[in-house]
Amino acid sequence: MTEWQKGTWRNKPRIQMPDYTDQDALHAVEAQLSKYPPLVFAGEARMLKKQLAAAGRGEAFLLQGGDCAEAFDQFSADSIRDTFKVMLQMAVVLTYGAKVPVVKVGRMAGQFAKPRSAPTEVVDGVELPSYRGDIINDLDFTPESRIPDPKRMLQAYTQAAATLNLLRAFSQGGYADIHQVHSWTLGFTDSAETARYSDMANRISDTLDFMKAAGLDSENTHDLRKVDFFTSHESLLLEYEEALCRMDSTSGKWVAGSGHMIWIGDRTRQPDGAHVEFARGVLNPIGLKCGPTTTAEDLKVLMQKLNPENEEGRLTLIARFGAGKVAEHLPRLIQAVKEAGANVTWVCDPMHGNTIKSSSGYKTRPFDSVLKEVREFFAVHKAEGTVPGGVHFEMTGQDVTECTGGVYAVSDENLSDRYHTACDPRLNASQSLELAFLVAEELTARRESAQAANG
Repeated sequence: MTEWQKGTWRNKPRIQMPDYTDQDALHAVEAQLSKYPPLVFAGEARMLKKQLAAAGRGEAFLLQGGDCAEAFDQFSADSIRDTFKVMLQMAVVLTYGAKVPVVKVGRMAGQFAKPRSAPTEVVDGVELPSYRGDIINDLDFTPESRIPDPKRMLQAYTQAAATLNLLRAFSQGGYADIHQVHSWTLGFTDSAETARYSDMANRISDTLDFMKAAGLDSENTHDLRKVDFFTSHESLLLEYEEALCRMDSTSGKWVAGSGHMIWIGDRTRQPDGAHVEFARGVLNPIGLKCGPTTTAEDLKVLMQKLNPENEEGRLTLIARFGAGKVAEHLPRLIQAVKEAGANVTWVCDPMHGNTIKSSSGYKTRPFDSVLKEVREFFAVHKAEGTVPGGVHFEMTGQDVTECTGGVYAVSDENLSDRYHTACDPRLNASQSLELAFLVAEELTARRESAQAANG
């Protein structure tokens, strides 16, 4: 294998990336970005890798969630706070169900680029280049808006830096106090529709009351007021990724300074492609999306390329097949991992395989299909004797109407009420929290089954 440098991806086949018409402007932006401070640091990436290793062993559980694609015009402190808040609520519920720490990773502060199924789109007989995310071009359907503009990388960096600044303040400054987080969750279980979840919420309250009585409250135990919160995104726009790649002074290794964890999408996981080439050389935890077309042989090659030292926590396999298809595809990939003796963390992405077009014309995801895929993921791992290490959701803390179903029963007719996504449909706040309760039930059942089996 050739020696890795942060630019060796440029010698590999590239797909799902823009062809910039103004190369001088592109080079100027790359030069400017390369002087900016990295957004994250090697020590943080190593800490996340350690926590993901625990999830791979069943000693922790990963909750990864956030926007399908972050948008410049929807950027606000309130939207960051609301998504962070819902993820904290979900994490408390999942921690109670799993009885292990929950690793919290946002699809935030970098999720600006999106792969597309076609290079162009047609509206009213007009064909233009596809929208590829705000870091590349604009959603407006005009010829000028769809021209890739390298200067958008600078705006993406600025927004990512501001997002990370706020997330660090929220996670370390007392906003994440576990007692406050749970009090928000109790509001969710107050209604008749959510009464089935009140029993678990009350048991969490009893546990927190006991801890307080024992002197383990946030006044005396500062760890109850803070959380570790990491960021992640699909490493798609490699000019941006390379410009923020930095040498770690303590280890002499390269770190992707754009986010704590980066992942390779199902469309860009070619073993000899540019995206795999870039990811293999950085020390960050790497995610790899595995879809129905992922072959066992490809997976073995990718695991060897991306994690040649078989390091725990380095590689997270994110399964995304679609409800009803998990049992058909996941077992062969689990078998490939077993045959290779590979250390991986298995995670379920129940969003991307369950996108449909509703009768009202909107792209949506049925809540029941999302839940079904999660349950199938757990069932296959139970049958295979392997560890379901986490879940990966596209979600928002806002009260949008983009996915159908859930206790408040968003219908096809409701989709147009608050459909704000720039790309794929997201779970709203109540759907996200409801899903956390249902996944917690699965985790509790798995734990109790394992305890019974062990006598």
